[in-house]
Amino acid sequence: QVQLVESGGGLVQAGGSLRLSCAASGSTFGSYNMGWFRQAPGKEREFVAAISRSGGTTRYAIAVKGRFTISRDNYKSTVYLQMNSLEPEDTAVYYCCADPRLSYLAGTESAYYYWGQGTQVTVSS
Repeated sequence: QVQLVESGGGLVQAGGSLRLSCAASGSTFGSYNMGWFRQAPGKEREFVAAISRSGGTTRYAIAVKGRFTISRDNYKSTVYLQMNSLEPEDTAVYYCCADPRLSYLAGTESAYYYWGQGTQVTVSS
């Protein structure tokens, strides 16, 4: 089992940047595909980005591709989400998650076993 704790959220103006971090407990971080999802008020949680166990493969939602970058440091058991050119539509609670099972990067919630509590990102116009 792994516990995930997100940090780095906050309030930023449109066009600005934020870097989210997700620290994982346990010694098996490198055995998980990692993902980020987000949930805006009144909307369903949606996929943002995912990264493979080695960090060699990434996947992005169309809405964030070219603006967001997912990365990981397996020595620090941490996954990051660098968010640039933020837009008011990016306002949401951002969740980190871990998938111990699949051999590919999933874009659906059901693929991820472990979830953090979320961190709020608010982008003002």
